[in-house]
Amino acid sequence: DRARLFNSTDLHNEKMISLGKLSAGLAHELNNPASAIERSAALLADRIEETENTTRALDAARLTNSQLAAIDAVRTSCLAQPPHTERSALEQMDREDALSEWLVRHGLDCSIACLLADTEVTFEALDQIAAAVKGPPLEAVLRWAAAGCSVRRLASAIQDAAMRVSGLVMAVKGFTQMDQAMVTKPVDVGKSLGDTVTVLQAKAREKSLKVSVELESDLPNVRGFAAELNQIWGNLIDNALDVVPVGGSVKVSANSCNQQVVVKIIDNGTGISEQDIARIFDPFFSTKPQGLGMGLGLDIVHRLVRHNEGSIDVESRPGHTEFRVTLPAV
Repeated sequence: DRARLFNSTDLHNEKMISLGKLSAGLAHELNNPASAIERSAALLADRIEETENTTRALDAARLTNSQLAAIDAVRTSCLAQPPHTERSALEQMDREDALSEWLVRHGLDCSIACLLADTEVTFEALDQIAAAVKGPPLEAVLRWAAAGCSVRRLASAIQDAAMRVSGLVMAVKGFTQMDQAMVTKPVDVGKSLGDTVTVLQAKAREKSLKVSVELESDLPNVRGFAAELNQIWGNLIDNALDVVPVGGSVKVSANSCNQQVVVKIIDNGTGISEQDIARIFDPFFSTKPQGLGMGLGLDIVHRLVRHNEGSIDVESRPGHTEFRVTLPAV
């Protein structure tokens, strides 16, 4: 009885350690888009006020139809789709300097150069508006165009960050299977692997690791316990992230073969020695430094794979460690 109690306690501790690491990663992952929403919302209020002020200034200027057409042209230029590749910090600084020089040449406040630099406005459009609008209204036009583009950009950033939060919540929900009964059912392996990688992405970014997922098209489902399969992928991928050096890579793939689905988790870490590879599935055996695990992660994986009527194999050499989980296809 005492031995069973110790075993149960150690198993519980191992699960709590894994849960703690997962929770820390998720908190960090959710904080990034949440902070982006907060920053963008604060800036959005300022940009909307700027838009309102410049709109009143433009209304007071009594612009002609030709001048309004020139304003529409510069606004269209500002709202142009950005190039596929973002400008580097150096390129952005060069663009700000060039815009500042243009503003100084036209006797305008160069403080709006940073706002214009964030848009895709062209110097051709700026020359066109400068020829059509003279004096103080020109600065109001440029401020209005830059503020309007900034409002759209900030709104898009808020939407992207909110979608990121929503995607993370859905991934966590899929990973934990918190609203699903513990019964066997057809499981989409591709979605299961995708949710797991998403949940662990923060840990990969901390070490600048590349995690790739390659799935066979029309991959069949497997029958099993969805939450247990997610725990299998979570433990294996988490272990791979631990052993891979900074800047390394982890490859996750899934293919079908002979009415079975084979999932591979491959890393380019230091590998497992021959004397250790025969013991890695033993309870309480761990190659990690003391305090980083109870040595039960792979034991849990081994038991869960068998519970789902599958098998697990491993082969390793320096620079290449591959875990293969084979499960029956539906």
